[in-house]
Amino acid sequence: MSETPSPDDRLIAQFTEIVGAANAISDTETMAPYLVEQRKLYEGKAALVLRPGSTQEVSEILKLAHSTGTIIVPQGGNTGLVGAQIPFDSGIEIIVQMGRMNAVRDIDVSNNSITVEAGAILQTIQQLADDNDRLFPLSLGAEGSCQIGGNLSTNAGGTAVLHYGSTRDLVLGLEVVLADGTVWQGLRKLRKDNTGYDLKHLFIGAEGTLGIITAVVLKLYPKPKARATALIGLNSISDALKVLEMTLSHSDGVTSFEFLPRFAMEIVVEHGDGVRNPLAQQHPWYLLVELSSGDADGGVNETLLEVLERAFERDLISDAAVATSESQRLAFWQIRTLISEVQKHEGASIKNDIAVPVSAVPEFLQRADKAVVALVPDARICAFGHLGDGNVHYNISQPVDMAANKFIDLWEQITTAVNDVTLDLGGTISAEHGIGRMKRHHMAHIKSAVELEMMRSIKHLFDPSNILNPGKLL
Repeated sequence: MSETPSPDDRLIAQFTEIVGAANAISDTETMAPYLVEQRKLYEGKAALVLRPGSTQEVSEILKLAHSTGTIIVPQGGNTGLVGAQIPFDSGIEIIVQMGRMNAVRDIDVSNNSITVEAGAILQTIQQLADDNDRLFPLSLGAEGSCQIGGNLSTNAGGTAVLHYGSTRDLVLGLEVVLADGTVWQGLRKLRKDNTGYDLKHLFIGAEGTLGIITAVVLKLYPKPKARATALIGLNSISDALKVLEMTLSHSDGVTSFEFLPRFAMEIVVEHGDGVRNPLAQQHPWYLLVELSSGDADGGVNETLLEVLERAFERDLISDAAVATSESQRLAFWQIRTLISEVQKHEGASIKNDIAVPVSAVPEFLQRADKAVVALVPDARICAFGHLGDGNVHYNISQPVDMAANKFIDLWEQITTAVNDVTLDLGGTISAEHGIGRMKRHHMAHIKSAVELEMMRSIKHLFDPSNILNPGKLL
């Protein structure tokens, strides 16, 4: 990438002409928000930020980039956590920011699908589905600002993967602009299409390295008419796993099964505005469990109460509160969604986004804790996440008496220790955040030579000039 020349004034003018001067940003101050990610772990420079308003404009941008060897960094809502959306510091790259392309192209209630452009905000899609008595189930902490194109590019997970699957499972069709500007029109609304390679899956999770997604057909689902939600206190993750098994055996409507430790509850209550612990006493671990049904008389509340009763009888749980109103349900969920935000108040943190087989979560936590404490005896471990699909956000807050910079200097040692445990249990070092810049150097360790060669071959086929987000993922 260092051999790639910086776009000169003439080329900048050509790119600017495609989107119009009002949608091309070149001054440093206005460009600043696009050059740094939210945790400030990655900050770069760019020659230009382009904000296209149509697929045709994206196509023209990539045609010009392809012919001139200009490097393009696709960017959505800039909520990514691994640096894939941030340019390097050479200043030669051009960011293509997709926020203007946010139109809803079609809502087909009978087909349970919605077609939107890549810049549509996730929360907006959720609301549009709700307005049409449907559900779009992808839900995550950044849903008020993240864009669906970014969700697709990272194959985002969220809190409902247990029941609905990850983003990949919610897609029917894509529209993608390839590296040379060719538009692949794959906006099909079909549930069945057995006509060869399912190409859309190459672009989902590719982090903008194979093409720029410009539009998507998403699956919608019947809107739940009844929900039952409980916050549960218990003593161990092994017990939590037994509660999960019990809940799944009692209901096919288990939509979320989240876990968090006492430390997470304490910091949310301390730093969250007006947040309180619904349970009378503190517990080593907590579960947030939700069941849903498309039938208002589906009996999910009765089912949840029955599960809790049996769990009490078996000494698996110590206490539980069941939401009796929508406001109480949202208050329970606020506890879970605030964890990452309030952890900032506890100083520096080292974050891991891993997944292991669900049955291996207790062993992972025991072994990872041991490995981390061996390196940093007073580390404050904040492991939380999606027990139902085995995804653990294994975050570690700095010791109270340790300087933040000294703690962050241990990032690689701690991450490697956590990764080693993860891989030994047949897991992955990235469950839903992607690889980006942060984890690229781990790929040779976690992927076989055959896998890496296949990935590089696909990259070369789709982007022979290596202009799309080079230095990310591979």
